[in-house]
Amino acid sequence: MHKVATICLLLGLLLGPPSVMADNGFSVWFENFKKTATDAELHAFLYAMPKGGDLHQHLSGSVFVEWWWQLALNETEHGDVFYTRLNIGLCQPLEDITRAGDTNLMFQTIAAYRYQRLSACEQAKFRRLADLTQQEQEAWMNSIRLDKAHEGRDEFFEKHWQRLGDLTANPWIRAEALALNIKAFADEGLVYLEPQLTLLGYRDTKGEAIPPSVVADVITRRLAQPDLREVGMTLRFQQAILRFVPSAETDLVQAFAIVASQPLWVGVNLVGREDDDRGYPLRFLETLRQLRQTHADVRLSIHAGEVDEPNFHIRDTLLLGAERIGHGLNLMSDPTTLVQMRQGPYLIEINLISNLLLEYVENYRQHPFPEFLRTGIPVALSTDDRGMWDSTMTDEFFVAVRHFDLSWSEIQRLVRNSLQYAFLPDKEKAQLLNNLALRSQAFEARFMDVGAEEALSRVKSPKRGFVCRKYQLCAGD
Repeated sequence: MHKVATICLLLGLLLGPPSVMADNGFSVWFENFKKTATDAELHAFLYAMPKGGDLHQHLSGSVFVEWWWQLALNETEHGDVFYTRLNIGLCQPLEDITRAGDTNLMFQTIAAYRYQRLSACEQAKFRRLADLTQQEQEAWMNSIRLDKAHEGRDEFFEKHWQRLGDLTANPWIRAEALALNIKAFADEGLVYLEPQLTLLGYRDTKGEAIPPSVVADVITRRLAQPDLREVGMTLRFQQAILRFVPSAETDLVQAFAIVASQPLWVGVNLVGREDDDRGYPLRFLETLRQLRQTHADVRLSIHAGEVDEPNFHIRDTLLLGAERIGHGLNLMSDPTTLVQMRQGPYLIEINLISNLLLEYVENYRQHPFPEFLRTGIPVALSTDDRGMWDSTMTDEFFVAVRHFDLSWSEIQRLVRNSLQYAFLPDKEKAQLLNNLALRSQAFEARFMDVGAEEALSRVKSPKRGFVCRKYQLCAGD
């Protein structure tokens, strides 16, 4: 007993109290850096910083608008041509129209097979993408960005996805969009992506359904090409289903079958507006219990709490078997579940920019992220639909540090969590975490050795629309 006490005393004298240890090394350097750094310098630092993974990312929402444009025009390689609506008006008597809103959505994009089935009056509303003027092209791109003060969740949920239309039903476009994302995220220092990439709902140039196995083959063959193998990104996918449609239970059964048959698809997610009560969590309880009778190793990361009203959706989603919660914003209104989530094993996928732009918080002072982080609930930052926000993973960290004054240890915890809670085998996860530790050590050593000014002189962090508008980071560029 005395020997143990003596050892503890010696260690205490050698190492000092925890508060002293926390003030040593790079943590102190970072605190000093924050005090003097400009927003541009902080952004550059966070861009250069080694990162882990993105655990909450809708692939079709993660495509920047200029990428959509080029991918659509290039798809003639597979025989597809796209048209977009530039005019509105009625082509039949008003009493015959049951979905008038769908027939007059500006910039809705359709494939050639769908265009050819329209009446001459309807065809006159559309123009081929390749024939748009520069002004029309810019308007088409802007219609997919959530970049106006008057836009919010209704614009996003009810118009943005519908405008993309048939672009999201083309597997070759999805594959190339994935490739662009892999390269861009790797440039930001990420090593793991877990996109929500559905294998359902694809159509060929004749409008015929493409089987999930064929879509998976298109994706995996693109991943095997040399340009992506050289990047070294680790990937797994989630099969997402729309939670409030009448076929949601059937779609859930198909989703489990996909994960069981496709090695890279490891998880299932329920997506869609949570304030549409048709998709309430407990609707799926019995279906999931039946599926677990016959399927093993299907992971669940489910949207819950992405609302600005109190309810028990997060508690009910944990009851479904979810290991990770997407958003989790209204957990504060359910203190019993909040306490149960402290110290894990569940993780909340935090989407700061998404929550602001979709008006689930009016400003970041209302966001529960720091409460989760600092009361021991595991959290990780993610990008959600960054293509529509015109943002990056670096921007998520920038917002977190700027508004919540994160310490270096908190930043590192967020980065590690994004790998620790990934749907990966333990051995593969351990290897990524070990490599992250080595990269982080080298990063810290470089900045401490040469100083921030010298280290940042070699860093050029790309800045997109969100940080340009909100923080004026592009002024003078």
